[in-house]
Amino acid sequence: MRTQCKPSQFIANSMQKVPPSGIRKFFDLVSDSEDVITLGVGEPDYVTPWHIREACIHSIEHGETSYTSNYGLMELREELSKHYTRRHNVYYEPETEILVTTGVSEGLDLAIRAIVNPGDEVIVVQPSYVAYVPSIIFAGGVPVTLGARPENDFKITADEIRAAITNKTKAVIINYPNNPTGATMDRSDLEAIADVIVEHDILMISDEVYERLTYEGTHTCFSSLEGMRDRTILLNGFSKAYAMTGFRMAYALAPKEIIDAMMLIHQYTMLCAPITAQVGAIEALRNGEEEVEKMAREYNRRRKLIVGGLNKIGLDCFNPRGAFYAFPAISSTGLSADEFAERLLNEYKVVTIPGNIFGDTGDGFLRCAYAASREDIKEALERIGNFVDGL
Repeated sequence: MRTQCKPSQFIANSMQKVPPSGIRKFFDLVSDSEDVITLGVGEPDYVTPWHIREACIHSIEHGETSYTSNYGLMELREELSKHYTRRHNVYYEPETEILVTTGVSEGLDLAIRAIVNPGDEVIVVQPSYVAYVPSIIFAGGVPVTLGARPENDFKITADEIRAAITNKTKAVIINYPNNPTGATMDRSDLEAIADVIVEHDILMISDEVYERLTYEGTHTCFSSLEGMRDRTILLNGFSKAYAMTGFRMAYALAPKEIIDAMMLIHQYTMLCAPITAQVGAIEALRNGEEEVEKMAREYNRRRKLIVGGLNKIGLDCFNPRGAFYAFPAISSTGLSADEFAERLLNEYKVVTIPGNIFGDTGDGFLRCAYAASREDIKEALERIGNFVDGL
């Protein structure tokens, strides 16, 4: 008789080091609830602008349903090259230095797997997007988490990065404007970090997907800094600025050698991004500016509404200068972030995300996404206020 096996014995060890996404837990809790207001999802509440959808429909109607180059449509890469030359005065060769990916998450995974050897360390500035640390672990690397402090408006300093670097450090990952805090980085801050990158001969992975949602100051593209173009893997996409989350459309910009390595993995795992989404991205770059600016203006109004409302309730909230997240401190309530978020959901039907999900520095904070209507934000603030008053 053949002996039975336990399927779990075949699971890779690295899987034991990565817990399920804490964000999904709250989405699962709310799936069957009614009268729920969500400030949890990091997704625009806008429908993709019609002219972008129309371009995709037209493309399908004309039979454009094939594979594309592994690198993506040349027409799209040319538009991206023009876009970065025009906006940031940094040029990328369309044929060799741009890779179209299926979302920024895929771009992140490709970047890390392309550069990380087993045992290499990658510094992750937290609070951060939940995929950074798992992606490093899956690649056999060692994540070194570095907490940006609330007293510095969640901005990391060059000295803090320098102190975390060892002879095993391969790269640093930063994200600005930041998910979950909404913090941004000034050019002077980034210049000082660039000096550290050169000093220690390492790479920067710069996730700038919220670039167009910068409300105060001017966004500085990291690779546009002197000497950084060849030391940066820049990740960006269409989900946030153009309300194209379901299209899973993004890109990586980097030197040819790095793009070639990323493309090799992409070639064998994803092959190429969907052609229909790529057509939509071309239209977005060519004719989407007015809609981007319109949405950003509305997010800015919501930002002021939610930050002012949270502070009035007594939940101290620093001023986020980008993205669409507020990150109020809730430690004054005596509850942990998990307790606060779960009770707020169960008792008052408002979805928020505990800050500790994004790293230890987020403990004692709550992520509130204001990618929701002003009416929903006002109602959510009233419910949060009632919850806090009743504690």
